[in-house]
Amino acid sequence: MRILFMGTPDFAVPALQVLLHGSYDVVGVVTQPDRPKGRKRVLTPTPVKEEALKHDLPVLQPEKLRHPDSVEAIRQLAPDLIVTAAYGQILPKSILEMPQYGCINIHASLLPKYRGGAPIHYAVMRGDKVTGVTIMYMEAGLDTGDMIAKVEVPIGEDDTQGTMFSKLSFAGAELLKNTLPDLIAGNIEAVKQNDSEAIYSPNISREDEQLDWSKSARDLFNQVRGLNPFPGAFTKWNGEVLKVWASTVATHVMGSEAAPGTVVGQTDTGIVVQTGDGQLILTEIQPAGKKAMEVQQFLRGSSIERGTLLGE
Repeated sequence: MRILFMGTPDFAVPALQVLLHGSYDVVGVVTQPDRPKGRKRVLTPTPVKEEALKHDLPVLQPEKLRHPDSVEAIRQLAPDLIVTAAYGQILPKSILEMPQYGCINIHASLLPKYRGGAPIHYAVMRGDKVTGVTIMYMEAGLDTGDMIAKVEVPIGEDDTQGTMFSKLSFAGAELLKNTLPDLIAGNIEAVKQNDSEAIYSPNISREDEQLDWSKSARDLFNQVRGLNPFPGAFTKWNGEVLKVWASTVATHVMGSEAAPGTVVGQTDTGIVVQTGDGQLILTEIQPAGKKAMEVQQFLRGSSIERGTLLGE
């Protein structure tokens, strides 16, 4: 079984490792081009490329996958099956129709819920108690293909986008390991998605990152953890961006009738802010031009006075 793997971030690495440690012939890897990172803008390979090079695998990094040269390079590898995980580009029809066993994708949600590019962010931001991974056949639509296998993964109260990213990554790899033998043997009965139940999760926008203090404390708490560690939630303080990396919902309201966004006091753990419903305690923040820090550390050298209105 000649398998071509397509993926880019850390999320995809455990799935590639499953293929490498199994009895499969991994003929190559397709990943995104190296990109500059950090303040010094150092050209950096993707995590999948780094893993592939450890095993001396051929690596293709087309800027545009649908370019004829890219398609031909993949054709030369003669894959029987293409496995993708968070690759980052849409596969053209010419590639989808290439392998005998088709193209399958490891998607980090329980489809048809959260089709699109940010399923983990949305699951946490919306306060879901459970999410999961779906392996599906790929087709021209965005995450619309028939479903091969699913596994559920609970979301705990302390989970963030980052912790769920890791949990779903390993869950997807294990699901791939358990699913491939039946797929190759022809024992899979794929299930069509119910399009009427589809929910989309487009890539996170700047508007999604800004805290709207008219929302409830619970909704804001979910938004903060759903955007941690990337790209981060923020509000405005004295006209500058104030990142909020962690928070809790206040269990004892301070009795304020203040407008949403108003700082109403402090506790042992953080700064208390009035919301549209309840109060949110900011426990880890990052003022403009500084590193992220626990609020108690911040308060040793600075202050946000009671009555301050955040968001303006």
